[in-house]
Amino acid sequence: MDQRMYGRRAWLTAMGALAASLGAPARATTFPSRPITLVVPYPAGGSADIAGRVVAKGLAGRLGQAVVVENKAGAGTVIAAAAVASAAADGHTLLFTSNTTYTIAPALRSPLPYDPLASFEPIGIVGRLSMVVLAHPSLGVETLGQLVALARRQPGKLSYASFGNATVAHLAGEMLKWRTGIDIVHVPYKGSAPAMQDLLGGQVPLSVDGVIAAKPHIEAGRVRALAVASAQRSPALPTVPTVAEAGYPGVELDSWVTVLAPRGLPPPVRERLVDALAQALKDPAVAAELWRAGAEAGYAPPEGYAERVLRESALIRQLVREAGITAD
Repeated sequence: MDQRMYGRRAWLTAMGALAASLGAPARATTFPSRPITLVVPYPAGGSADIAGRVVAKGLAGRLGQAVVVENKAGAGTVIAAAAVASAAADGHTLLFTSNTTYTIAPALRSPLPYDPLASFEPIGIVGRLSMVVLAHPSLGVETLGQLVALARRQPGKLSYASFGNATVAHLAGEMLKWRTGIDIVHVPYKGSAPAMQDLLGGQVPLSVDGVIAAKPHIEAGRVRALAVASAQRSPALPTVPTVAEAGYPGVELDSWVTVLAPRGLPPPVRERLVDALAQALKDPAVAAELWRAGAEAGYAPPEGYAERVLRESALIRQLVREAGITAD
């Protein structure tokens, strides 16, 4: 009898293991079971929004479900990041955001309603958005050197727009001020689109923005591109020099963009999302759409996310401390 009971228990154990092994792939194939929300922490029409919609389209084609962009602006991306961090970890809510969320906001805001490493599951790095220093033609400057000379003659008289406090555009502008010794006033907007609208209208003479939003206006002659705040020239604006090439080294701050999910995804769901993003960004059609928009696609797997966050966080904290930057 003991042997029969032992045999029955062994059979049940084996059947349970078999069911589990068969059930895991079955559960994986049910994801996604409904449309996925890709949260973008900026208003519609700006740099990140345009890139986010390209990536959403690429993901939808590989996941077999609609990927709907939800714009949730405010507080330097903190509102959107907090919402995604607290969402269900089932893969149906994702965050499309930049280093504003995970290296800049932590250096400027404390406490945060999320942790850049502990609260999120990285899905993959999408690429980068170069920042460009822009001037309205009425200002009468055509080079960065001319701008620096004008700002030194009129300290505190000029102002520059960014797409929000504590964003990469804000930090790039403050880094430019720090390295050149000029005094210009920061004017934060709630997104790239309203900042660009006021630059085009001449309400603000200068701006730091992403090349995605700026490129068509530069090509149309409505604004002037003075320099890009990156280590190399942007392929989207190959004739525009870097800040270093213009004579002011040490101003290098790109916006690198990542897709994140709430921490705790089931492994099969995470694997499917990682694979879908990788395949989407390797698709020449998706890369071409990003390129036409001015973004530089450059997929990197999620394993490099944590190391990059830690490395850049140290640099941003130094800038914030030495330049006296605040989120307000």
